Amino acid sequence: MTRGLVVSGLHKTYDNGVSALKGVELEVAPGLYGLLGPNGAGKSTLMRTLATLQRPDSGSIVFDGFDALSQPDKLRQCLGYLPQQIGSYPGVPAQSLLERFAWLKGRTDGNLRRREVAELLEKVNLSDVANRAVSEYSGGMLRRFGIALALIGQPKLVIVDEPTAGLDPSESNRFHRVLADIADDAVVLLSTHIIEDVENLCERLSILTSGRIVASGSPHALTSPLKGRLWSRFYAKGDPLPDSPLRVLAHPRGYRVICEAPQVPGSGFEPHQPTLEDAYHLALRESNSEMPV
Repeated sequence: MTRGLVVSGLHKTYDNGVSALKGVELEVAPGLYGLLGPNGAGKSTLMRTLATLQRPDSGSIVFDGFDALSQPDKLRQCLGYLPQQIGSYPGVPAQSLLERFAWLKGRTDGNLRRREVAELLEKVNLSDVANRAVSEYSGGMLRRFGIALALIGQPKLVIVDEPTAGLDPSESNRFHRVLADIADDAVVLLSTHIIEDVENLCERLSILTSGRIVASGSPHALTSPLKGRLWSRFYAKGDPLPDSPLRVLAHPRGYRVICEAPQVPGSGFEPHQPTLEDAYHLALRESNSEMPV
């Protein structure tokens, strides 16, 4: 693959002994790519490493044919990064801060810089509060400001870590549209534990847990092998539940239990149409059973 991101054998262990990445392999072409995993899976470590904020212990990162570890400044010139936590300078308006970062990204023409900032503020629905200090923004507004910050300079690699955290449904939908627009000509890596974000946006994804990639493919490729293997049944409150269900969903009158089995696991069960969430939970369960105790 000449264009895109290729990650090979990435390892990272912190000074406290926590092994956060254990041989991560990824190949991501331009477009939207999802990275799913529970909290503590290593997603943020991977995102920070790809964003050149820390170096791995071993492995390689190649973007559009060049070595990003030996040329981090070259990667930063085409990188947009939205971390989980966003800081701000007290008293500095959003427009001024965005213009400053645009200048740092090489937008030295004042007219072009101001035009780009205005377009980004419009995209993330912050035009009306562009002159308000970022430190006074609500959590959702701050998240949207971070999205605009990540998109300065028309980056070719966009890394977003838990992007819709703190956003209401309408804000999430707006952000999804922004990502879909820029993914036509950029690698957009979407790291999240919100399965709907990936299911609605990404043609390909990987599932990360305990620092390892345990499954990769399209949503269809991950769910189709589960056809005929999943079963569901309603249980009233107080009824004994079966052993080792794949998922137990809350219901006003009890529970909806989903089980994985080669044939009907008992009376009352009916076939269940597999979803990406089912494939996700099964991949996590199978990976945990394969890990040495």
